[in-house]
Amino acid sequence: MSGVEGKVVAITGASSGIGAATSTHLAEKGARLVLGARREDRLNEVVDRITARGGSAVGAVIDVTRREDLKRLTDTAVDRFGRLDVLVSNAGTMAVSPFDELRQDDWDAMVATHITGLLNGIGAALPVFRRQRSGQFVNVASTAAYVVKSPQGVYAATKTAVKVLTEGLRQESGPHLRVTLVSPGFTNTEGVGKGASPEAAAAATRLRDEIAIPPSAIASAIGYAIEQPAGIDVSEVVVRPTAQA
Repeated sequence: MSGVEGKVVAITGASSGIGAATSTHLAEKGARLVLGARREDRLNEVVDRITARGGSAVGAVIDVTRREDLKRLTDTAVDRFGRLDVLVSNAGTMAVSPFDELRQDDWDAMVATHITGLLNGIGAALPVFRRQRSGQFVNVASTAAYVVKSPQGVYAATKTAVKVLTEGLRQESGPHLRVTLVSPGFTNTEGVGKGASPEAAAAATRLRDEIAIPPSAIASAIGYAIEQPAGIDVSEVVVRPTAQA
């Protein structure tokens, strides 16, 4: 199956930012969506907005750090639509801070969300894709996976892990599966500065206001990777503002 129309796409972190923009973008192209996020009210808003415009979407309240929640997300796709064509692993947190602040709970949250959450998604979707002999993983990393800047050390490490895991999965995927890494640069989302130390949050917010690109730019890149014909794998896409060094 090529193009986006009719494909069943599950998206994590779908209640805002890149996840919400990707949901809207793919719905407009005719995808059937299974949207997962922790915040039920925000998730319902996205689902309602899509269905009000004639799109197809259902929501599932999930936490990607819980293995059973990812299984429920993929099961919802299969139960509702009979298959799962794409899993977009987008859920993320950006609680950056200098190491000296020892914000270890934040470190744990980034590891749990970006690394364990990604692996939970792979564990849930890979058996489905193998049974179907088709499927695509789209994993959202960051330009921090390529360039480390203070105080993003832990964040960059977890996003580097996303990049490495994605490449390893691609090498093992075989001829029937596709694996794509999408790495956004500075993007205007509510997560910028959220949970960060005050100094880091202020710096991130200033930079966001100066150069950030809209989430729709990342949504378009994800859509591009999904719409390619079967047998063609867009392995890696980096999308950043032209002003980002």
